[in-house]
Amino acid sequence: MASCVRTVFLLLLGAQLNTVPVAQAQTPTPTPTPRTICPAQLASNLDTVINRPLFNRVRWGLLVQNLNGQTLYNRDANKLFTPASNTKLLTTAAALQQLGANFRIRTSVYQEANGVLRVVGRGDPSITDTQLTALAKQLKAKGITRINKLIADDSFVQGDVVVPSWQWEDIQSDYGAAFGSFVVNENAFTIRLAPQAVGRPLQINWAEPNEARIWRLLNLSATAANDQPTDLSVTRDLSGNVLRIQGQLAANASPFAVTLPVVDPNFFFLRRFRTALASEGITLNETAVEATGATTTEVAAIQSPTLGELAAKTNVDSNNLYAESLLNTLAVRQTRKPGQTTSALGLEVLKTTLTQLRVNPTSYFIVDGSGLSRKNLISPEALVQVLQGMAKAPTASIFRASLPIAGRTGTLKNRFRGTPAEGIVVAKTGTVGGVVSLSGYITTVNYEPLVFSVIVNQTEQPARVLRQAVDEMVVTMTQLRRC
Repeated sequence: MASCVRTVFLLLLGAQLNTVPVAQAQTPTPTPTPRTICPAQLASNLDTVINRPLFNRVRWGLLVQNLNGQTLYNRDANKLFTPASNTKLLTTAAALQQLGANFRIRTSVYQEANGVLRVVGRGDPSITDTQLTALAKQLKAKGITRINKLIADDSFVQGDVVVPSWQWEDIQSDYGAAFGSFVVNENAFTIRLAPQAVGRPLQINWAEPNEARIWRLLNLSATAANDQPTDLSVTRDLSGNVLRIQGQLAANASPFAVTLPVVDPNFFFLRRFRTALASEGITLNETAVEATGATTTEVAAIQSPTLGELAAKTNVDSNNLYAESLLNTLAVRQTRKPGQTTSALGLEVLKTTLTQLRVNPTSYFIVDGSGLSRKNLISPEALVQVLQGMAKAPTASIFRASLPIAGRTGTLKNRFRGTPAEGIVVAKTGTVGGVVSLSGYITTVNYEPLVFSVIVNQTEQPARVLRQAVDEMVVTMTQLRRC
């Protein structure tokens, strides 16, 4: 990967401006006008939205069914679309089916001879400095006060730390952080840019001082006069050792935080663990990264929250790192072929599991677990089949609870407020450039429960406009009644 390629974080008018990989703060849905409608009227109501001149160049895929598979509306539902974060529905469904809602990911510390400790990471995406401190306390309780060598064993996750088909701006943004056997603080770090006297460069403050030694800074920024607009860019080489800061921040502006992904998750873990050990008075000399070794005597361990909780974090917040970790975790009970990556094996397990759920294996093609890759292709039909299959699965309630609630939680918190859909629609959002998707369940008031999937592709329209149209159609679905 060429080191000359960089990403730019544009901070305009105090807002961080990036491509939109996952739905974050969503546009509130306008107050709807549709009346209570009969099933026979659903098609004409949805077509009215789709056929607006504004959407002449838009490609729509839409399927609405009841839980038993009766179709109420179908528009190209068997065709393949770029799904964005709706991909996470496949990942979390397969993980819950394959591993169970109570499965936990374990991170272990093993003791070897001559003061050597080996930490075996298994891809837990939830580890923070707090959990590392808990590990350090366990070691201290065992009487360990000096470690001659600490090895990070990264043999669990084999393959690229980011998906090769992710776009360059994604892998240089916090939402595209690297994943692997070790994850700490979601493999991201933060710097804060603070104004000084007018004309002076911005002050750079590190939330994690150890990271400051890893980077070479080119601070070309300036403090502007009071009330001047924020116009900043933070760029980094893909080689990971240069941060270039340019632009201006007003003298009376608040400090601005920029979060960046780490370059090497293994060594980031070792640096954070060294800090945790020091806080407990444990001296650490040498560190190393290795792929294999003895794991006979476990002296400390931490566990992730349950898989049900990890799935909720994945879907409610549309967390890409969690999704990729869950995909790799699908391989935990399997045997990899020579040269096979962990994620490739996870994808095989995912497909087998979803086929058992009666999801048509030819109705989707995916290369990652999060939906960041533009190579992913999924039909609305496949998404509805996943939702229907999980509605009858033993983990049905946990899967459903992992989805954002309209107008209430996660990426749907600011959508559907004050509409008939609020509180009765639970669905997974998805947004990348030119793509908006929404798939989930509707508990209607005057009709039977519904499952739906809406995917919009190949459009130049702003995501805000597309979401409003999608939300209008979903509100229409909520107003079905028997007649």
